Amino acid sequence: MALIAVLWLIAVLAFASLTAIQLLSFELDVADSQINGFRARQAAEMGIAVGANPVVKRDDPLLQMTGEDGTSYRVDLRSEGERFNINYMLLNTNDKNLLKQIFLSWGIDEDAAQDIADAMLDWVDSNDEEQLNGAERSYYEELGRINQPFNRPFYTLDEMRLVRGMELVEQCKPDWRDWFTIWSAGGLDINEASAEKITLAAECNLEDANTLVEIVRGPDGVRGTDDDAPFQSLNGGQGGNTVFQILRVPEFYAQVVTPRLAANDGTTRIESVGQAGDTKRRIVLVMRNRTGRPAILEKIEEVVP
Repeated sequence: MALIAVLWLIAVLAFASLTAIQLLSFELDVADSQINGFRARQAAEMGIAVGANPVVKRDDPLLQMTGEDGTSYRVDLRSEGERFNINYMLLNTNDKNLLKQIFLSWGIDEDAAQDIADAMLDWVDSNDEEQLNGAERSYYEELGRINQPFNRPFYTLDEMRLVRGMELVEQCKPDWRDWFTIWSAGGLDINEASAEKITLAAECNLEDANTLVEIVRGPDGVRGTDDDAPFQSLNGGQGGNTVFQILRVPEFYAQVVTPRLAANDGTTRIESVGQAGDTKRRIVLVMRNRTGRPAILEKIEEVVP
């Protein structure tokens, strides 16, 4: 009996030791993750400081750096004008048709696209008059959601998820946030936007939109380099042709397209990813007038998987 008791005691002590070792290993991993997370965030902040400097250009080698301690950062400078400003689209130009065309391009059927566009306008307008296929207070109250819609501009893109029908948008286009903003000055920037977005805004052929993008990017095909040839205005010529001529927009339809487009938006998105070990942190800073009197509009910190 004594021998059995000793064996049981040895087994219990072995189990306790193993458990203690596992807990210690877990605590060390947590501490290491916290330290690396802090260092990665510091690196990301350093990248933001570099990117916010008005003399730093998009192709500057300072936008990517690795320190002696192994931490690194990588910065991406972009114009916020490359995205559609949802508040400007609905409140300034009342352009539900453009919003509908965006949804259609994502594979949403026409009736659903129209319903979501109407519901989106009902959410931001200042009245309780329901659009033909929209959704006002009564619809949201039936769902137990009081004081909705907000009847004001969107303050964040996450508020768009509250609008009726947006669950379908998220299924069809999980990265829909990359298409919209609330911070740009107005229309889609022709010098920054992709050919796909220009095609929707100008209602032109994709080939013509690609031609415009190629002209802006210059011979090397990269935006933000010395050989770029951006348009200074929608009516400004490039090689003897205006934006509308390159996109082959009929003269009678230019007045419809003009409010949707802009040139040289002054709002910049700075994305900095810092890394320490296997841990990454991303900081996104949206800034207006980066090269003049800068104003910070938004700052977001994220953990990168």
